[in-house]
Amino acid sequence: MLRQIKPRSARSKRALEKKAPKNVENPKTVLFLRGTSCSQIVQDALTDLYELRRPLSKKFTKKNEIHPFESAASLEFFSEKNDCSILCFGSSSKKRPHTLTIVRTFDHKTLDMLELHLDPESFRRISQFKTRKFAIGLRPMMAFSGTAFESPVNNEYTMFKSMFIDMFKGEVSDKIDVEGLQYIVSISADEPAGDDVKPTIRLRLYLITTKRSGQKLPRVEVEEMGPRMDFRVGRMNEPEEAVWKEAMKKPKSTEEKTKKNVSTDALGDKMGRIHLGRQDLGELQTRKMKGLKRNKDLDDGADHEIVETTKRQKM
Repeated sequence: MLRQIKPRSARSKRALEKKAPKNVENPKTVLFLRGTSCSQIVQDALTDLYELRRPLSKKFTKKNEIHPFESAASLEFFSEKNDCSILCFGSSSKKRPHTLTIVRTFDHKTLDMLELHLDPESFRRISQFKTRKFAIGLRPMMAFSGTAFESPVNNEYTMFKSMFIDMFKGEVSDKIDVEGLQYIVSISADEPAGDDVKPTIRLRLYLITTKRSGQKLPRVEVEEMGPRMDFRVGRMNEPEEAVWKEAMKKPKSTEEKTKKNVSTDALGDKMGRIHLGRQDLGELQTRKMKGLKRNKDLDDGADHEIVETTKRQKM
């Protein structure tokens, strides 16, 4: 049984209602924190990712003695305390240098976890690119390229794709302002060279600019604005089947009711199927017309001819 907390004041009641399940969930907040040993490269990477996710992000500067793959109790505590469903933990050790660990939670309990090793040689900060930056709070366009992200079997790369879509998705809305599409997040994976070598994941961000082309449609150009990160995938913790099923469950009010025997073809036309019982054409009511009535004399002559033919066949 889940522990139910009764609010003692109007403020605590509003806070509990904000955390309660909804048909359309609130945008996910990302918490960035570091371990006891964390290199300067990882700290810079955490700061740049924090800047990209503002205002839906929080960042801790103090050291935390946490080992996510050994015990995630501290991460779950921070998730519930700060109402964050995604955590990005930075650490560095001799065995695993320059490591970022992304953790997703469901009901403030660990859902899945992925370890990423940052390449220090190719890493570039946002400040190292002398380009114009985008406004805070905008949703990016995302592009995933590489066969590794299209695997039908769940693996590290499909988990990476799902995590980063959750991280940059922001607030769900049916309407999109074209002026707000100012940058694109491009994530590519190298083609697999062998079974033992895992493809490298490359994260790039580009600023979108439109210029006059002399036509109705403008000319679109992209310019890299940073950060630039290359990752190697490490350890991973897959979600439990029952917990994943519970996390993916949708409220009944949001599910569209399917109508029976109604389908849509390739052209978008709605097609309906009607099931009828077997019809007896003998009882079919036809229109009564004098021209369709048979003459009585003709009927008697036809019966006489039938009798004559049967007599000849007997003889």
